[in-house]
Amino acid sequence: MSDTTAQPGSTASTSRAYRLYVLIILTAVYTFNFLDRQIMGIVAPAVQEDLGLNDSQLGILSGFAFAVLYTTLGIPFARLSDRYNRVTIISLALASWSGFTALCGSAQNFTQLALARVGVGIGEAGGSPPSHSLISDFYPKEKRAGALAVYALGIPIGVTLAYLGGGWVLQNFDWRTTFLVLGIPGVLFAVLLKLTVREPQRGATEAATAQDVFKGLKITEPVGLVEKSLRVMTVVFPIKMRGSVFSELASLWRAAKHLLAIKSYRAIVIGLTAGSFASYAIASWIVVFFKRSHPDFGTGEVYFWLGIINGTAYVLGVFVGGNLVDKLAVKNKAAYGWVPVGALLLNAPFFLGAMWVSDPVLSLILWWPSHLLTGFYLGPCFALAQTLAPVSIRALSTAIFFFILNMIALGFGPTFVGIFSDILNSSGMTSELSLRIALSSTVIAGFISIFGFWYLSKKLPADWEKATGEKIDGGQT
Repeated sequence: MSDTTAQPGSTASTSRAYRLYVLIILTAVYTFNFLDRQIMGIVAPAVQEDLGLNDSQLGILSGFAFAVLYTTLGIPFARLSDRYNRVTIISLALASWSGFTALCGSAQNFTQLALARVGVGIGEAGGSPPSHSLISDFYPKEKRAGALAVYALGIPIGVTLAYLGGGWVLQNFDWRTTFLVLGIPGVLFAVLLKLTVREPQRGATEAATAQDVFKGLKITEPVGLVEKSLRVMTVVFPIKMRGSVFSELASLWRAAKHLLAIKSYRAIVIGLTAGSFASYAIASWIVVFFKRSHPDFGTGEVYFWLGIINGTAYVLGVFVGGNLVDKLAVKNKAAYGWVPVGALLLNAPFFLGAMWVSDPVLSLILWWPSHLLTGFYLGPCFALAQTLAPVSIRALSTAIFFFILNMIALGFGPTFVGIFSDILNSSGMTSELSLRIALSSTVIAGFISIFGFWYLSKKLPADWEKATGEKIDGGQT
C-alpha cells in the first residue's frame, strides 16, 4: 500500500468521462455496501424461523452486531486513507465484507451468524471514508453535493437489489443461498476497482486559500488532560514506538476536537444520525412488519414492491436533494439545512399513514412519497462533511460522523425496535401491534433530525467561509 502524497496523480488533467466513471464505480461499491447490509432484513423472517430467534436477537443481528466494529474501525481505516492509497483500501474492504456476507450463509446458530455479521461490519468500515475523500478530489465544492448524492444512490440501489434480487433468490432457494449469491460478486468487483481506478492528487479541487493545519502535523508534547492520558497509555508499547503512537493518538484527538467544534459539523451529526436512526430501524423491520400486519399480502409481492419503491422514489429523492442543494446554495448556503427540513416535515404524515392504514396497497402507496422525501438529506450531508474538513483529514471527517451516526442509528435503531417490540409483546400486546407501535415511535427521531438541519441552516454560512476561505457577503453568497 503506497503513500500517495509522494507521487500524486493529476486531477486537473482528468477527463470528465473518467471522473464520471470513477463516480459510477464508487457508487457501485456503495451499492454492494448496502446490498450486503440490507440483506439481513430481507431474510429476517426465514432466519428467525430456521434458527428460532426472538425479536431482540433479530434486532441485534440487523443492528448492533454489524455496527459495533463497523463504527469503531472506521476511524483507523480513515487515518490510513488520509495517508495511503485509497483505491487499494477500498478494494480490500469490498473483498472482505463480501466474503463475510457469503460466510453468513453457513451459520448454524445465532452466535455464528452474529460473528459473521461482525466480519461484514469490519470490512465495510473501510468503504465510505476513503470513497468520500476520493470523490472530493475529483469534484470541487460547488458540485460536491450533487456528486456525493450520486454516490449516495448506492443506498437505494443496494436496498432495491436486496429486495428484488435477494427476495427472488430467497423465494426460489433459501436464506443460506441468498447470502452466498449476493456475497461472491463483490469479491470479483473489488478486482475491477483496483485495476481500473487510479489514485488522484489530494486537495486538487481546493482553492489555494484553504487552510490545513493538520497536514504533516507531528505532536511531541501533550497539551491538556486528554493528551496527557494518551501519553500514559503508550507505556504498553515498546519504547521506540511510543513517540509515534502518541503523536498519532494526539493528532486524532485534535482533529476530532477541531471538527466537532464546528457548529455546522455538529448539526450535520445531529440531523443525519437522528434521521438514519429511523431509516435503519424501518429498513430492518419493514418485511417483518408486512408479514405480521398484512399476512394475506404475499411475501414475494412485498419484496417486489418495496424494491420498486426504493429503486424509484428513494433514488429520485437522493438525486434531486443533492442537485437541488447545489443549485440553491449558489445564492444561499442555508439551503443545505432548509431543503432537508422541508423534506422531513412533509415526510411525517406519509410515514405514519403507511404504518397505520389497514390496506397493504395503500400502505405501499404512502411509502413512495415517504421514501422520496427521506433521501433528500444524504447528498448535502456527505458533501459538507468533506467541505468543512481540512484536506488531510477528510476521510477521518467522514469516519467520525459515521462513527457517531452508525453507533447510534445503525447500532441501536433496529435493536431498539426489536427490544421495544418484545417489551410490548410481553405485556400482553399482540406481536403485530407491538411491532407497529415500536416502528411508529421512530417518528420522534425524525423531529430531532429536523432540529439538527434547522440549526445547520443558521450556522453554515459563517462556517463555510472559515473552512473554504470563500467570502460570503452578509451570511450568503
